[in-house]
Amino acid sequence: MTESTAPQSEHRTVLLRGGDVHSPADPFATAMVVERGHVAWVGSEGAADAFASGVDEVIDLEGALVTPAFTDSHVHTTSTGLALTGLDLSGARALTEALGLVRAFASSHAGDRVILGHGWDAARWPEQRPPSRAELDEAAGGRALYLPRVDVHSAVVSTALLDLVPGVTSMPGYHPEAPLTGDAHHAVRAAAHGAVTPAQRREAQRAALAHAASLGIGTVHECAGPDISDEDDFTGLLELAAEQPGPRVFGYWAERIEDAKGALRVRELGAVGAAGDLFVDGSLGSHTALLHEPYADAPHTGTGRLDAAGIAAHVAACTEAGLQAGFHAIGDAAVTAVVEGVRAASETLGLARVRAARHRVEHAEMLTPQTIAAFAELGLTASVQPAFDAAWGGTDGMYAGRLGAQRAGTLNPYAAMLRAGVPLAFGSDSPVTPLDPWGTVRAAAHHRTPEHRISVRAGFTAHTRGGWRAVGRDDAGVLVPGAPADYAVWRTGELLVQAPDDRVARWSTDPRSGTPGLPDLTPGAELPVCLRTVVFGHTVYVRPNE
Repeated sequence: MTESTAPQSEHRTVLLRGGDVHSPADPFATAMVVERGHVAWVGSEGAADAFASGVDEVIDLEGALVTPAFTDSHVHTTSTGLALTGLDLSGARALTEALGLVRAFASSHAGDRVILGHGWDAARWPEQRPPSRAELDEAAGGRALYLPRVDVHSAVVSTALLDLVPGVTSMPGYHPEAPLTGDAHHAVRAAAHGAVTPAQRREAQRAALAHAASLGIGTVHECAGPDISDEDDFTGLLELAAEQPGPRVFGYWAERIEDAKGALRVRELGAVGAAGDLFVDGSLGSHTALLHEPYADAPHTGTGRLDAAGIAAHVAACTEAGLQAGFHAIGDAAVTAVVEGVRAASETLGLARVRAARHRVEHAEMLTPQTIAAFAELGLTASVQPAFDAAWGGTDGMYAGRLGAQRAGTLNPYAAMLRAGVPLAFGSDSPVTPLDPWGTVRAAAHHRTPEHRISVRAGFTAHTRGGWRAVGRDDAGVLVPGAPADYAVWRTGELLVQAPDDRVARWSTDPRSGTPGLPDLTPGAELPVCLRTVVFGHTVYVRPNE
């Protein structure tokens, strides 16, 4: 397994004291000792005195909270960095405003060969339509322009960018006056990203990792692949993460494999799995998620990219090679195909071998009781994004518009998944939704469909330990002796024990409960502020002026 942790100075033994340490080893812990990159001890303030004289450094927490660092289990790092440093349309409230932002950006970035933007969502605009090609040509001043929709499964582009892709008009997914999808979209995306210089790409990756560290994220799972980025981008990111202080990066490369030779190639790239965004379908927003029944607002069932037989072959080859497999599946028909494919592989190789490989499914939004039970049976990890529900759920959200209220109300059933024993790992799919770990936990605890809500504690576990379990590690993501010292320090208010059910007290500060408290994540409450992030005992972020 490849971990990328930058080489740094010799490890120092550090005592943190005078705060709250979130640890199952001691629910009342106020102090922690870190030695040689691992947690050496967790305990009470009184016992900490015995360590004070034998450490290299003592950090007074001044009442701050220490938790395991978060793991974001689904990130597109370069795209995240380009969104941070480039044209961001996520705040545009109307088509006219979006076009104005394009004009301003084009004017201020005259030297860029291709204008890259991100984040538009016509479903939120009064015009209820994407920009036309003529409008983009005018706003960009005739330059090449690539603007993926917020879900990154379709894009609008200028004529100048189309001219860089010979034959694009005959590719599947090309539409003269509608967003590009499928092969046409992948081709224009490759052309647009191909115009980014290595220096620009590296700067974008640095920006993304630094931003992650500032949010208490100690590990990211990079979900790359030939339909998303290129090999140089992927290997360059892993090299950068190994060279500089910052979050760990576990890389997934979403390429189908058929044999041991293919598995070896994926490993040689530095990937921990042939997984991530290996597309079985697309997205609901772009009408490309694969459904059993037609969309409520379109006369079709979406687009399938990989069938059950192809899934079974990939899972079998990965399992034989001791490699994780994984798939992008959102629609109910896509999820069914994954379950059928993985089950077919288990019937050939044996259920125990398939379960032990901990294969993953990204997004997994439209599940039924039957597919939830199958996930648990087959040992599939659900790598999910609660911010999707916060952004598009509810009776008047985009999901309801695409599917109708009844089907939309079944999406992202986290409570049922946990009850069935399905392992959850939380992420953002950044830049689709922003890196925001506490906001992600809050979105799960306050799901727009009440029966799908889970406790803050369960959500926090999915965003810390769950991410480590998703890469096959059970010894990390928790502050107990022997675990890697990946932690974050937070300024926050009162710590509470919060439950998702109104029949149970939503919080209890009764110390007799013996349950470590967490910050109040009630909607409207101020989220914790990250003061320090530490990866393997090395500080990778300190909040300025703290």
